[in-house]
Amino acid sequence: MRKNIIVGFAAILMLASCNNDKKVLNSLNDYNNSMESKGYHFGDKLALPKEVADNAESVTISFGDKETSNLVIDPKFFTLGDNAVTFNIKTKGGQTLNQDATINVFAKNPEKNIPYQIVAEYPHNPANFVQGFQIEGNTIYESDGQNGSSQILKYTLGTTTPLVSTKQAQEDFSEGSTIVGDKVYQLTWQSKKGYIYDKNSLKLLSEFAYPNVLGEGWGLTYDGKNLIASDGSKLLYFLDPKDPSKLVRYIAVAGSAQAYDQLNELEYHNGFIYANVWQKPIILKINPANGEVVGTFDFTDIAKQNTKGSDDVLNGIAFKGDNMLVTGKNWSKIYEVAIK
Repeated sequence: MRKNIIVGFAAILMLASCNNDKKVLNSLNDYNNSMESKGYHFGDKLALPKEVADNAESVTISFGDKETSNLVIDPKFFTLGDNAVTFNIKTKGGQTLNQDATINVFAKNPEKNIPYQIVAEYPHNPANFVQGFQIEGNTIYESDGQNGSSQILKYTLGTTTPLVSTKQAQEDFSEGSTIVGDKVYQLTWQSKKGYIYDKNSLKLLSEFAYPNVLGEGWGLTYDGKNLIASDGSKLLYFLDPKDPSKLVRYIAVAGSAQAYDQLNELEYHNGFIYANVWQKPIILKINPANGEVVGTFDFTDIAKQNTKGSDDVLNGIAFKGDNMLVTGKNWSKIYEVAIK
């Protein structure tokens, strides 16, 4: 009889413990869901619910192979945008509870809407599916996509006739490009490799493999030290131009209320990265130190004049002095805008 009482008491305790564990996890889940859209900023402390605090002996957060007990949004662990993490709770009852969550980290300051004025228009070959776009002097260097018609070319601003061009293989889909000294670097979309050309003749000099973290090739620019590449995610990757297969570092890109992915054509100018967002008529101005979006350009009116389908979207950024040149895939115009 006494044995049955003990077994029954143990069962009651186990049931109570299970119910308590469920309350802890449900409370944590509700908290994480409520904070996912609101987000955090660097330096914020996670205010865990009372049910968690009262029943936890310890709480840690793991990020893959990293783990911390410091419940503060620390840039050593978190990036801007969405962070996939796991909460690990050791309860006072000796149980270990785990729960996956997404912690969104946003920039502290709202992005500024940057005004501009159109000061000139130039012709652009509407057959060109613009993926990479730069200007040096009065010469445009352009990478054009699509399987079977991909190429790298250059022409004089104000004309549409190529001075020289080099075709890619049938299986290649050309993507972003940039000038580094006397060379032009160019990405491909899904071939997992890039090309390096002589800047004057556009003769192919060599090719390189992507670092494994770079899923696809989208945009490319150069900051005077490193290549900066995008792959359609929220991340920008800094690569060694002497060995573009080597990843130097990466940053995630976010504003004050959202992370930005689909980062496409890139340009570096006066200490900032400028990025098209694929299929959106905006250009982001990004702090390369931490990925914070400090400003946005709204090119909706220009895009409406040139976009008739889903593919012919804004995609092309270059700087002519302090003025910005913008164009798009299969657009018939290049616009020069003065930034106010």
